[in-house]
Amino acid sequence: MIVTNIEAVPGRAITEELGLVQGSTVRGKHIGKDIAAFFKGLVGGEIKGYSDLLEEGRAQAISRMRDHAQSLGADAIVNVRLTTSSITGGAAELMAYGTAVKLSQKDTTA
Repeated sequence: MIVTNIEAVPGRAITEELGLVQGSTVRGKHIGKDIAAFFKGLVGGEIKGYSDLLEEGRAQAISRMRDHAQSLGADAIVNVRLTTSSITGGAAELMAYGTAVKLSQKDTTA
């Protein structure tokens, strides 16, 4: 499945729009990561535990969005966007969304 943040797939024509697809996950902070973040905040720099937490969350949200698109019979998801929002002081939602589409089978640029 093609997943892109642009509005079209180069060399392929969109033949059908199947609608909005999305995937999300809510991730909570871990007490060990909070302690490490506190100490890292004192000296500055990347808080690797949180970076990893968000990276894993984005990957899961994208995977769930792909599953949603596959259930509709999509060939691709275009115009993909990612958002993050705070649920509480200790949890965040990560969401991926885009438009599921069917594509032509041949190169339309020739």
